[in-house]
Amino acid sequence: MPTLYHFPMSSHSRFVRLILGEYNYQVELAEELTWEHRKDFLALNPAGTLPVLVDDSMRVLCGAYVILEFMDETAGILKRDKRLLDDDPFKRAEIRRLTEWFLTKMEQEVTRPLVRERVHKVIMRSDQGGGPPDSKVLRATRANIRQHMKYVAWLAGTRAYLAGDRFSYADLAAAASISVLDYMGEIDWGETPQAKEWYQRIKSRPCFRPLLAERIRGLTPVSHYADLDF
Repeated sequence: MPTLYHFPMSSHSRFVRLILGEYNYQVELAEELTWEHRKDFLALNPAGTLPVLVDDSMRVLCGAYVILEFMDETAGILKRDKRLLDDDPFKRAEIRRLTEWFLTKMEQEVTRPLVRERVHKVIMRSDQGGGPPDSKVLRATRANIRQHMKYVAWLAGTRAYLAGDRFSYADLAAAASISVLDYMGEIDWGETPQAKEWYQRIKSRPCFRPLLAERIRGLTPVSHYADLDF
């Protein structure tokens, strides 16, 4: 069976897991702590980043964007109306724009620094960079969360789905990042009811069930995390 190297609180890993779930692509999960710089893992991906998908023939796919394109070209194209990429070139461009927004801009401004401070540094040894969270980083990222959630609310309030009239990779990219933040209780859903309604629909999909059932050692999720109607 193919293996996906991931970390439970990696938004890129979650994004790929959601894609695989939508396309019914079965994998074994292997949790990877990238800061340990394992030689065997670096042999698969010299960049040392997640996620990494290794198929039954030991062919390696590195990174969320690469895995997205591979899955779309091999599985998505066979799904017709259930494909997560639109047939129209301009609609595809909007899906790709928003997917990049959440996997790059939101990742850099919010998800990655917050996960590092609240999750990674708890697990890391002191010589690996572990220790108490940096309060300045927490304040900055929390301010950025509000701006990103306002944008999600605007998209959700003006479209059926974030990128337009159909469910797409953009919804999964946003939901992957937001699910990480929601696990940690970092989102005030009362401020963005349109984003909340959209997220309730997305987290109700079968592909989300494994994420909602998962628990991170040393970090208890917010009480409503697994609730579909919260």
